[in-house]
Amino acid sequence: MAKFELIMPKMGESIIEATILSWSKNIGDTIEQEETVLEIATDKVDSEVPSPVDGRLMEQRFKEGDVVPVGTVIAIIETQTEENHSSSDNGHPSLTEIPYIPEPEYHRVAETQSLSNAESDRFYSPLVLNIARTEGITMTELEAVSGSGHGGRVTKKDILSYVSNRKTTPVMKPVVTPATLPVSQPVIAKTPTITFSHSGEYEIIEMDRMRKLIAQNMVNSKHVSAHVTSFVEADVTNITLWRNRFKDAFEARYKEKLTYTPVFIQAVARALREHPLVNASVDGEKILIKKDINIGIAVALPSDNLIVPVIRNADRLNLAGLSAAVNDLAYRARINKLKPDELEGGTYTLSNVGTFGNVMGTPIIMQPQVAILATGAIRKIPAVVETPTGDMIAIRQKMFLSHSYDHRIIDGALGGRFVKKVADILEAWDINTPI
Repeated sequence: MAKFELIMPKMGESIIEATILSWSKNIGDTIEQEETVLEIATDKVDSEVPSPVDGRLMEQRFKEGDVVPVGTVIAIIETQTEENHSSSDNGHPSLTEIPYIPEPEYHRVAETQSLSNAESDRFYSPLVLNIARTEGITMTELEAVSGSGHGGRVTKKDILSYVSNRKTTPVMKPVVTPATLPVSQPVIAKTPTITFSHSGEYEIIEMDRMRKLIAQNMVNSKHVSAHVTSFVEADVTNITLWRNRFKDAFEARYKEKLTYTPVFIQAVARALREHPLVNASVDGEKILIKKDINIGIAVALPSDNLIVPVIRNADRLNLAGLSAAVNDLAYRARINKLKPDELEGGTYTLSNVGTFGNVMGTPIIMQPQVAILATGAIRKIPAVVETPTGDMIAIRQKMFLSHSYDHRIIDGALGGRFVKKVADILEAWDINTPI
């Protein structure tokens, strides 16, 4: 017999602890591999912790409601193997990082609100408390929410259902006057919500939480970065002819569709190497030049929302590698199967608006990056072509590149020079480039 140490898994780059919601297994119970041992919660997501091994639960080191740091041993499982090991050992599969689809964060905009487990005999997960804070739900209201979880616990589904019903049946809140505030707290006048009158017939659609997060991030980016956009037209006739010539052979060899996006990413990665200030972030009055080139690709979801998975070290991948990465990330994004770390660490973003037939766009920078490129639709247009015998009109395949950048650190000269470099790389494409 041997002992297996089950540790608190890492749930994302910014998560350092999690709360134990409930134990699915009791001491002495047998456990099969991948069977749920306990449920945990953070302020972003609730999740189940599976067992990486077969065995018997011998020890629970924490009780329900305990807040446990990531990496801490939370349980001991007796196995049939002869060696002691843990779920973090190098010799075992890394099952300590549980993949989850990140949900829009409920930011702690009301940390001064008195809303915690200390005020109630009933336990609430960090996620539930965070949603309640954000939605302005009082502890009195929260206590009245019926829970469908273990022991009557209020789950994420319960609180979201309550919030949805609450919006259709507003709860009357007590009016707080200056006389009822503690003397030490200043009275802060809130900016009144702007409302509009609407004429005619219309339908009301509530934003889903992802749309709310996107809206918040986009407005925040416009507030933080001084956006400027430069435009360049690129002749990509050679790339189009090359792709038409080799796409079938490429798919036969690599089992991947050959799209234009990997070609664009390759050009962007090369240009970033020559213009490192574009591959940067701003931290106060400091500029952080990123050594890695991690390119995010904007993917439209079936819900019409947007998500941006990241291709790490894109400059080190060939076209086959980039194609595999692009196709895989786009596919898993659309079926909601991305891992948390695949949405983090981007240093530059590419948005292929040409996919939707758009000629050009003015994309908003993904914070904390300082630039983003939109690639427009490739169109056949008449163009002047220089030849040894003089100028002539020819049908060429052309597209617009729209480069939005943060004017705090990137001036027009650098921003324009960068996008022109990308266009030059694309136009210089060798039609005989091997696959």
